[in-house]
Amino acid sequence: MRLTRLLQSTASLKSSTRSSIVSTSTLKLDPGSTVFSAIQPTGVFHLGNYLGAVRSWADISDVAPTDAKLFFAVADLHALTIPKDPVKLREWRQQALASIIASGIDPERCIVYHQSSVAEHSQLYWILSTITGMGYLNRMVQWKSKADVSELASISDMNEESLRNLQLGLFAYPALQAADILIHKANYVPVGEDQSQHLELTRYITSTFNHRFGDKKNPIFPTPSTLFAPFKKIASLRDTTKKMSKSDPDQNSCVYITDEPKVIQKKIRRAVTDSIQGPITFDPIERPGVSNLLVVASGLLRTEPQTLLETQLSHIKDHKQFKDAVSDILVESLATVRDNYKRLLDDPSYIEQVSRNGTLRARESASKTLDQVNRAVGL
Repeated sequence: MRLTRLLQSTASLKSSTRSSIVSTSTLKLDPGSTVFSAIQPTGVFHLGNYLGAVRSWADISDVAPTDAKLFFAVADLHALTIPKDPVKLREWRQQALASIIASGIDPERCIVYHQSSVAEHSQLYWILSTITGMGYLNRMVQWKSKADVSELASISDMNEESLRNLQLGLFAYPALQAADILIHKANYVPVGEDQSQHLELTRYITSTFNHRFGDKKNPIFPTPSTLFAPFKKIASLRDTTKKMSKSDPDQNSCVYITDEPKVIQKKIRRAVTDSIQGPITFDPIERPGVSNLLVVASGLLRTEPQTLLETQLSHIKDHKQFKDAVSDILVESLATVRDNYKRLLDDPSYIEQVSRNGTLRARESASKTLDQVNRAVGL
């Protein structure tokens, strides 16, 4: 079983005492609870996507109660907030779905689908947008990053040209993200740390809607808990001050789940380390390059970096041996995922079948929620 300690706890978390942020190392899902998460289609997953998101989804699905509902989506509507080539986007949507399944998500156990195929996401988004304050959206960090403005900036600080270039979809997409979560009445949302601000906004929207339209004893939406993945950040292999990213012009900085053994070995050989002589040590401050490789290797083996050093890597004498050992761990750990992905791409009809079935199951859930919301607001 994947990461057996992932969801262990001495007692179930009750709604009255549940924290808004839950650690994956202590969580035990309540019977009948719902999990939702989504990832944008940017092509084949890299290690940051895999360790930082989708493998946690697989871990959760392995240990969730049998009556828990698990929804995992390709967030293709969110992908439109930054202009994409339509041909490329169609290809990336398919690759994202294949990557999710290859990473260990069972489409029989979990509901896997494209966000855009369930119209209720967009319909709920519009209703939620009518109760979402501009001030809250203005404080969101990610639109500022993508619009290339300072995190301290606000709309009032922007000149006319900058405002013309800021699209409504990019500015308001956190409200769509809230709709994604609430359309299935999710109790838990596995996300990366960079999404924590958006989950806080979702809880604000939930509270506002329930207060305005719901019954205090039976609120329409549950308050979703943020479920952080075990890994905060996987850094670039070539520059540890940056996250691992597909958009990095230096593709040696990024390991994909589909990379062949020789490609992985080449990328790890070129990974930045340091000139410190002597034993390999885990020290993210003084030795960020070495520590990043340890985080990746230990993450794949589901252990701690220091434990890995003291066990499988105890014989390591220098940087070359260290990189060779890390390469071996990556090659072996990703072999099954890589093979699964190749088989899936060779069978596009199966991917299409998964998408269709997931859409039907997701719409069944989403339509019930939207009917309830429509009645509540007077539609």
